[in-house]
Amino acid sequence: MSDAGSGAVDDPGEEARWRAEFRAFVREHHPDRGGDPDEFVAGLARFAESRPGGPATAADAEDDPRYDRPVEFTPVHHPFPMRVAIALIRTVRKQRAARRTE
Repeated sequence: MSDAGSGAVDDPGEEARWRAEFRAFVREHHPDRGGDPDEFVAGLARFAESRPGGPATAADAEDDPRYDRPVEFTPVHHPFPMRVAIALIRTVRKQRAARRTE
């Protein structure tokens, strides 16, 4: 297996099994769904420690490029379909610009 805390997993099936078990646990024990809050917190801690590739850390999030994107706001006074179209146009323009710089 990979180094603990690196976030990398050698076996993708192991990650998928862990994720399925985690999601089932959350569905069954979440306090918003009638579960015991103390049991839920304890279960989250157990799952965090047993995560393939080691527990997630703040450093993992810092290295993730998904969190580096700037936040963009679209004026709220536009109707929803127009806001979606504006976001789509911006995305396409960024992708084209990225391809030109490669």
